[in-house]
Amino acid sequence: MKEELSRIIINGGVLSPGELKYICETAESLGLDAISFGSRQDIIFPKKITDLEKLKTFDKIQIVKPGELKTENIVSSYVSTDIFTSTSWLTSARYLYVLEQFKHNLKLRVNITDPKQRLVPLFTGDLNFIASEHEDYWYLYVKLPGWKKMQMYPALIYSWDLDKIELAVEGILKEEPETIETLFELVSDAISTNNRTVDKQLEVPFYPFPYYEGMNRIGDKYWLGLYWRNNNYDVSFLKAMCELCAENKIGKISITPWKSFIVKGIPIQSKIQWEKFLGQYGINVRHSMLELNWHLPVNDKEALSLKKYLVSNFDQNDISTYGLTFGITNYENNINHFTSIVIEKNKQPESLGDFVIRDTYNLLYARNFDPNTRDYIMHVQDIDKVELPGLLMELSQLYFEQLGIEREDDTQQEVKKETIEEKVFQCKDCLTIYNEAFGDITQGVEPNTSFESLSDTYECSLCEAPKSNFQKKVLVK
Repeated sequence: MKEELSRIIINGGVLSPGELKYICETAESLGLDAISFGSRQDIIFPKKITDLEKLKTFDKIQIVKPGELKTENIVSSYVSTDIFTSTSWLTSARYLYVLEQFKHNLKLRVNITDPKQRLVPLFTGDLNFIASEHEDYWYLYVKLPGWKKMQMYPALIYSWDLDKIELAVEGILKEEPETIETLFELVSDAISTNNRTVDKQLEVPFYPFPYYEGMNRIGDKYWLGLYWRNNNYDVSFLKAMCELCAENKIGKISITPWKSFIVKGIPIQSKIQWEKFLGQYGINVRHSMLELNWHLPVNDKEALSLKKYLVSNFDQNDISTYGLTFGITNYENNINHFTSIVIEKNKQPESLGDFVIRDTYNLLYARNFDPNTRDYIMHVQDIDKVELPGLLMELSQLYFEQLGIEREDDTQQEVKKETIEEKVFQCKDCLTIYNEAFGDITQGVEPNTSFESLSDTYECSLCEAPKSNFQKKVLVK
């Protein structure tokens, strides 16, 4: 069983250079010369801390000790803003305001993400807040402990209610709600919120996985992505980098879920200074995409060794994996996958005598090679390590063969657009849509309730305009 390590909570994966420098100094005082990054954008001490009492003296950071009461880190796609495709209203400042709400120790995994980016997974939390097209409103996808499937909350959540919703759900867990409808009723009874009715399904566009390393120009600034293949980041380098950030008036550093981090807002005139700094420390900023797009358990030497073996085989065979992501896991890890392809190690049977039992693996891939579908297909089972490279190359070829071809979901949607006209009703004042298919759960109106059958006292869920203020619209679907 893998040893549990001390973690540092980093709200949304965002911290200042001063905070990171303090963390590095903390690590040094504990006898560490490196820190690691976790898949939930937290920071991990890569070695076991023997003097746990000493951790209490570092009161400026929230350290979760091994075996401590469950505390989770918030995942956010703040790291993607200003450098990758994003929803127009979801700015860096908006993320920070939203994250600032969460001041308590979370017992649930919370994701706060933009559906238009691909760097940060959308659905790896218990509560997954995903930006809608309506400013300051979020879809909520829920998969509580014990639930087999993720379900969509039947209302859009207001930006300033996210923390209230999470706290309410924490309090409701003891009642063991089994359906999203029950959860909605219990939350509505517990707190007052500014929900908005759902008027359309969440749309998550498909983008190939982005290249996130090196010095890259956006507008009049540069951003820098840094990745170390062993996930042990030297604290002396990080402290010097924090000082350079302060000198360049860079306020935030962002951790990715891929055991790397990004520095945004490097002034153009400072580019040479940063390149010189990286060169002096011997930092490689041009790793192959073959090894950048992997998700491995923290401090797992066996998984790292397997990755090196597979990447070496890809490299020798001149295989491209651009846009694909890979994950290595095993039977002990009960996690939500968020890579295109998953390599899953099987549990070994009990040994019989002196026989050597070799490890075997399963290969799974996401439908359409898109992790956001949350639907994984078993490709092969119980294969030997030496068979993995060839089969992964086979999957890579399959990915490129279907790339650019309309995906199964897209094709079905296109057929609907040609054959179905959807009737909706829109408020003339605030443009809120009443969609009969969704109803208006915020006012107790069940799905598939016709607009005509609504009471004359029905009001717009957002601006409280009367029913007579709604106009009929026809959407081609």
